[in-house]
Amino acid sequence: MSNPCLLSSSIGKKFLMSITGLFFVLFVAFHATMNAVHIFSPEDYNAICKFLGANWYALVGTGIIALGFIIHIVYATILTIQNRKARGTDRYDSEVRPASVEWASKNMFALGVIIILGLGLHLYMFWAKMQLAEIAGFVDEIAGPADGSAFIFYWFSKPWVVVAYTIWLTALWFHLTHGFWSAFQTMGWNNKTWMPRLKCLSDVLATIICLAFEAVVIAAFCMA
Repeated sequence: MSNPCLLSSSIGKKFLMSITGLFFVLFVAFHATMNAVHIFSPEDYNAICKFLGANWYALVGTGIIALGFIIHIVYATILTIQNRKARGTDRYDSEVRPASVEWASKNMFALGVIIILGLGLHLYMFWAKMQLAEIAGFVDEIAGPADGSAFIFYWFSKPWVVVAYTIWLTALWFHLTHGFWSAFQTMGWNNKTWMPRLKCLSDVLATIICLAFEAVVIAAFCMA
């Protein structure tokens, strides 16, 4: 018999959201590293795309990532609704929030919405035309499923896509800078020694990840 406490209690929901959030950080770090290869060698980037493709391990990984992301979104939504109900009309009073609370921590849900919208755009422009296209057995008019470089040059030659991605990555940066250390805090690492270190690590990690993504965007736009 499963323990209902993990799924019903606020602490349980926060714990699951933290675990799935940290898993998502690992994924975007890997994805940013993989994409950064394109700056130095589009051919090597395509080799990575071909290696991953629609192989069983890539499909299993995609399924796990999707499941973790869905769980993260569901519990984030539930906790946001519960917190707003608990605060009632106090949420409209700026005096109830201490000055030490970061802007990102007060807007995590809104940032999450922007990230979801950006992810939807990203899935349409890349995943649907690459891995999904390979699964379905069709070739997009832009390029073949393994030619990730062609899709990068095609989409990031468009100014509106560059702007959209920059907004998306800015929201992701704010979300990561707060979410990373907050996840460890939820899991009990809330002390004077580790919190400053984790907050510093959050800023550094989020900056590296987002700059790696943005560098691919800008480089492709300039070379188009």
